[in-house]
Amino acid sequence: MDNSTQFSVKVIKGGPYVVSGNFKLDLPSGEVKEYADKTFFCRCGHSNNKPFCDGSHAKSDFDK
Repeated sequence: MDNSTQFSVKVIKGGPYVVSGNFKLDLPSGEVKEYADKTFFCRCGHSNNKPFCDGSHAKSDFDK
């Protein structure tokens, strides 16, 4: 597989999903954004920047 299309998803206990690699994201606004390296996605539901993590999990009881 070509490295430009490889990516991985890691779940951080009590924290976000960490997506590593190159990928495209279709946002609800219809905008399509391209990402590379690491991108952090909210799992706790408290982020003010959804779907991205803003660290709000640290101030909540989220531990899954």
